[in-house]
Amino acid sequence: MDTTQVYDYIITGGGTAGCVLAARLTEDPQVRVLLLEAGRGDRHPFIHVPAGFAKLTGSKYDWGHTSVPQKHCNDRVIPLAQGKVLGGGGSINAQVFTRGAHEDYDEWAAKFGCDGWSYDAIKKYFLRAESNERLSAPLHGTDGPIGVSDLVNPHPLSRAWVQAGQEYGLPYNSDFNGESQYGVGYYQTTTKNGRRCSAAVGYLGPARGRPNLTLKTHVTVARIVLDGSRATGVEYVENGVRTIAEVDGEVLVTSGAYGSPKLLQLSGIGNGDDLTTVGVPVKHELAGVGRNLHDHCDLDIIYELNDYQSLDRLNQIRPGTAKAGLEYLAFRKGPLASTIVEGGAFSFGKAKESIPDLQFHFLPAAGVEQGIAAMRPGYGATLNSYFVRPQSRGSVRLASADPSAHPLVDPNFLATDFDVEASIEGVKQSREIMSQPSMAKHIKAEHLAGGKALRTKDDYVDFVRSHGRTSYHPVGTCAMGTDQNAVVGPDLTVHGLEGLRVADSSVMPRLVSSNTQFPTIMIAEKAADMIICG
Repeated sequence: MDTTQVYDYIITGGGTAGCVLAARLTEDPQVRVLLLEAGRGDRHPFIHVPAGFAKLTGSKYDWGHTSVPQKHCNDRVIPLAQGKVLGGGGSINAQVFTRGAHEDYDEWAAKFGCDGWSYDAIKKYFLRAESNERLSAPLHGTDGPIGVSDLVNPHPLSRAWVQAGQEYGLPYNSDFNGESQYGVGYYQTTTKNGRRCSAAVGYLGPARGRPNLTLKTHVTVARIVLDGSRATGVEYVENGVRTIAEVDGEVLVTSGAYGSPKLLQLSGIGNGDDLTTVGVPVKHELAGVGRNLHDHCDLDIIYELNDYQSLDRLNQIRPGTAKAGLEYLAFRKGPLASTIVEGGAFSFGKAKESIPDLQFHFLPAAGVEQGIAAMRPGYGATLNSYFVRPQSRGSVRLASADPSAHPLVDPNFLATDFDVEASIEGVKQSREIMSQPSMAKHIKAEHLAGGKALRTKDDYVDFVRSHGRTSYHPVGTCAMGTDQNAVVGPDLTVHGLEGLRVADSSVMPRLVSSNTQFPTIMIAEKAADMIICG
């Protein structure tokens, strides 16, 4: 077994958070950083063309995770797409720019003991990361690494849907990241000059040529090396060869809500019963590792259109498709410049909270994502909804001691009646919005997965349990806090250990009320600040 040079920091995962940390830490030329990524580079053109995201879930850039049979969802096995590529989920997602409600972060601080994580405390990290083309201070940044843009040319169906949302009674909202999320409008996106701007582009891109950054792709991190209570390095597998990389400073775990608890468990850090079951010696008992998994449970409705007008036409080889390609190459405009997820809304359901609890995404296309039924090419649109603050909690556990094996992921979707009721309300509001005049004139028929009409309460319950799926927002499996189930403290160091931090979506004690890419960037920005400032 070879031993490589000693690094100041080793980062395990080149996803969104890992790219941020690698870039920020190597700004100091004296700091030596090793970044290890299991996936490939982000060179494929589908990654950088906004509309290309539709081709990426279920591809070689996706881990291919699936859930264990979901007890409360008719024992279905649900695909759980996560990016296996530099930039992680930020390289394969729909580029929706949302940060969550201010109250989400205030709750982290007040309820979970996460001092320093209130909205007022973390706002500067959001602004530091952002380069917004339209909005500015005090709520937005203009000089950050991540480009944030308005839609280049919203699809006519998206315009109609935003009008339908207003007809339903939602106010128009031009900034879902402003003082309030409430309302309907167009999502801003993490794009710049008509191209995706992931953390791999915005952060890691400028840092790749630095001599103090060593980047390795196609490697499997097998374990964190511990000397007593201190992390001293990592063991990884590259081209079949096991190597130990040593660290003088810290090991920074950024492998995501599934990968980070898996790596801790492979290293003997976690719930003793979980570890001994698969033959991993317990080195540091920490009951909360892999617990507290939660995600938004997405419900999709497909609508057949009267006319051949949706973005699904791009899936067919036609003269119009070639024209769209030429328009994009020449001007960075046209259908290929669309992120496809264009319209958005935040609404109130039945939770009687002071902030919206339902989120919607409108797509002028159908069958875009893996596992979603399609219409005839060019004739479909999709509206999905989810309850933003679910109560259900699941887990991530090792399937075996083999680091190449997928973990056992149990999101435990819809485990509470409250989550079922909230999800039903989202479906009902979706149907009401789509029935408004501006949208109804385009609709030929509503297509519900399974083909069963929704009339009774039992019909709705059956629909959400039969068709709920991931929104790709898993969090919480290395939760931050101070109670007995917390894995990391407010400084993101693993409780009871030295030289080891987790800094990605897995540390969220509770899911934010939105998409999770930009909150993950914020977490990594704050982590870098804490590391550099000591």
